[in-house]
Amino acid sequence: MSKDRPAPDLPEPLFPLIDAHTHLDACGATDAASVRAIVDRAASVGVERVVTVADDLDAARFAVDAANWDDRVFAAVAIHPTRANVLDDATKAEIERLASDPRVVAVGETGLDLYWPGKLDGCATPEEQERGFRWHIDLAKRLGKPLMIHNRDADTELLRILHDAGAPETVIFHCFSSDATMARACVDAGYVLSFSGTVSFKNAKALREAAPLVPSGQLIVETDAPFLTPHPYRGAPNESYCLPYTVRALAELRGEDPAALAKTSTATAERVYGLAARV
Repeated sequence: MSKDRPAPDLPEPLFPLIDAHTHLDACGATDAASVRAIVDRAASVGVERVVTVADDLDAARFAVDAANWDDRVFAAVAIHPTRANVLDDATKAEIERLASDPRVVAVGETGLDLYWPGKLDGCATPEEQERGFRWHIDLAKRLGKPLMIHNRDADTELLRILHDAGAPETVIFHCFSSDATMARACVDAGYVLSFSGTVSFKNAKALREAAPLVPSGQLIVETDAPFLTPHPYRGAPNESYCLPYTVRALAELRGEDPAALAKTSTATAERVYGLAARV
């Protein structure tokens, strides 16, 4: 992402949509007014609700605050796998307290990132990441909330741990970026796959082959903003209002009407996150 590139234009509206995974703090939100401005922009093009996701303790506190400031915002909290080495008893207790908030609809993002160990100073080792992931799995099951997974270069290991530990009732693979084989394995296990702007990238051949294989009842959409801005704005700052670009690209891949995909993905997100009762 380059801050030098201008922000994308507002897309043509596409109703109704839920941004299943964004980072309002990383998009520049710092208080209730700035949260409202971002969500207002999103709502103007049909993105009526967002789930803002934490990757460290400060972000988790902010996510819960943001979800309590604006009733269109919900939160997911966890410690990112690359930071799993900070999960001491005090941090675990705070994450559990935050995750228990009624406005928190998922435990995440957690999982495994096997790309960064050895490349990023201070990155949690694979062993530390697995211990942290298993703790978050247990937390999600104890709280009865969905588990939101970050996966980078770890398909086989993630499926192994989920099977070994016993997956929660609802598992979401955020920013699904794997191939058709992994997609089929996740679908067969009953997991939910969330697609971001990467599905619009012309060089994402394996992902673009996987996307049509996912049943509508197991598919949701996200921005992962401010990252992964969809084509043709790749590299520009992303925000929840950009979600219609991704939905239209995904609909083209799947041979679906964009409005129909918006409706089905929203229904799935409502069910997965338990939002239908909150409308």
